[in-house]
Amino acid sequence: MSSGRLPGRRGARGWARILRAGLLLATATCAPPAEPTLLPAPSGALGPEIRVGLAVETPRLSVTGDSGLEVQDESGALVAAAGAGQPWSAPNSLSTAGNLTVRARGNGTLAVNGRPYRGTLTVARGRAGFTAVNRVPFEDYLASVVASEMGRRDTSDFEALRAQAILARTYAIRNLGKRAAEGFDVLPTVVDQVYGGASAEYPLARAAVTSTAGLIVTYQGLPIDAFFFSTCAGHTVTGTEVFQAADRPYLQGVSDLAPDGQAWCRLSPRFRWREEWSREQLAMSLGRSLPALTGTSAEEAGTVEGVRVSARTASGRVQRVTIALRRGAIEVTGPAVRQALRPVTEAALRSALFELTEERTGGRLARLVAEGQGAGHGVGFCQWGALGRARAGQDAPTILSAYFPGTAISRAY
Repeated sequence: MSSGRLPGRRGARGWARILRAGLLLATATCAPPAEPTLLPAPSGALGPEIRVGLAVETPRLSVTGDSGLEVQDESGALVAAAGAGQPWSAPNSLSTAGNLTVRARGNGTLAVNGRPYRGTLTVARGRAGFTAVNRVPFEDYLASVVASEMGRRDTSDFEALRAQAILARTYAIRNLGKRAAEGFDVLPTVVDQVYGGASAEYPLARAAVTSTAGLIVTYQGLPIDAFFFSTCAGHTVTGTEVFQAADRPYLQGVSDLAPDGQAWCRLSPRFRWREEWSREQLAMSLGRSLPALTGTSAEEAGTVEGVRVSARTASGRVQRVTIALRRGAIEVTGPAVRQALRPVTEAALRSALFELTEERTGGRLARLVAEGQGAGHGVGFCQWGALGRARAGQDAPTILSAYFPGTAISRAY
């Protein structure tokens, strides 16, 4: 899911060019329509192309085509070919000044290091290795993003899938060119949006994209900063609580409770959670995280004597923790808190909405327990909340209006 990084200036300029080209064709308020339908999609609209950085500076790159592949240089000359299923490896002799384009024969897919993708592949040589960029039409890209972000769902969840499709398209449009200096637009991970390629797709996710083709969420005529995450536990948070630059009228914390007073996202497996560390596990976890976050050495991080919450945000999420070490206390603030208190098997704590309990033996820290709610940063669109709303009969515009008040649904292409 989106990490919430704001787009760079290149992305904003790219969108301005789209507006000047006259591609914003229609606008509708993001509120329940008279009939629970979205604007009809133009036939065959695949939208602009997006560039996804599948591999960045990797030492080896292997590509196969399920129907065979062809490799061309920048002049269009054929420089290599392979039959169906036969691997082609990027040559170490490739110049850093030139790119290669890999195409599947027919309507086939290209598998990069074993994972199939639609579209074409551009391969460039950098100082440390190869960068592989998947160039793919928006709607093909989004079919995989919706499936990857929302998982496999049934027809009762269709309106939530449609809402995610509109939002994912908004994110992609808003972030075109954000990583232009690296040679692509977005990464295929939660840093941007999860993109699993062709193998992640399934028919209902594809239908959600097709039925909303070209639609995005806008505010005052421009695409919104499309933040989304897993589980809010009943209330989203204002953007600036988490991201300093996310000061937007439509990124305000909103209640996400159903009429019965229960959270729409209560079906989420991450609605309630518990993590615990023995003293040894905590020392190991902090030894991995604190050097990068605070400059504290791994050796000093291993002398942990206690951890406590020392500040919370207006929504009750943890804003700062104080970690007592042998030589003194250090503080970790903001989103870094979730990275500092890493579970044993995960990269970050599920959310910042948690309570800490220290268990001591003979006055010495023996165990730290975190009991929390929700998953993700909490800004914008709650994915499990959207699923709960869809199952209750809400349509995609209603769902999006709930999480982004004051916005509109507009056609980008």
